[in-house]
Amino acid sequence: MTRRKLRPDEIELWQKVARTAESLHPDRPASDLPLPKPRPHKKPMPRIERFDLGHKAGIKAPGHDVLPGLPERIAAAPVKMDKKAFARLKRGKLVPEAKIDLHGMTLDRAHPALTGFILRAHADGKRLVLVITGKGKDRDEAGPIPVRRGILRHNVPRWLSQQPLAPLVLQVSEAHLKHGGGGAYYVYLRRHR
Repeated sequence: MTRRKLRPDEIELWQKVARTAESLHPDRPASDLPLPKPRPHKKPMPRIERFDLGHKAGIKAPGHDVLPGLPERIAAAPVKMDKKAFARLKRGKLVPEAKIDLHGMTLDRAHPALTGFILRAHADGKRLVLVITGKGKDRDEAGPIPVRRGILRHNVPRWLSQQPLAPLVLQVSEAHLKHGGGGAYYVYLRRHR
């Protein structure tokens, strides 16, 4: 609670009361008016402007750094193959020349199996192969750390973009529903040279 300043009429009334009162300590000198000590004036705090880390850099940081879902990332990848052939591929009109089913495999078994399959298919001169990963199982216990549904489904595109498969793969896209939909990938290979 802040203390207000006394008005002049209140100061005069207090002086009348103080003159009529007897001192508890007569040996001490009495003052006419025991006023409160004056408070020092506080300087107002300087206003601090809002500070954003890197605001002078001129680069606006994104609001959220959320990675889009796997189907959106694959669909957003640039088309490197013939556009007409890609349109036929997306409609399911192209028939894969070979396929591999990775259902039920662990990561340490699936990766070498996929690598060997792609290398053999490219050596045989095949252009379009189907890699079936499955959509993945729903986990019963999510736990504190979120686990992506479909471990193989998320790792196969990454494996195809790394050595030794990256120079052989021209395009990766999600398969048409009649070839497995979200649980399979079309892998369009480069011509054998």
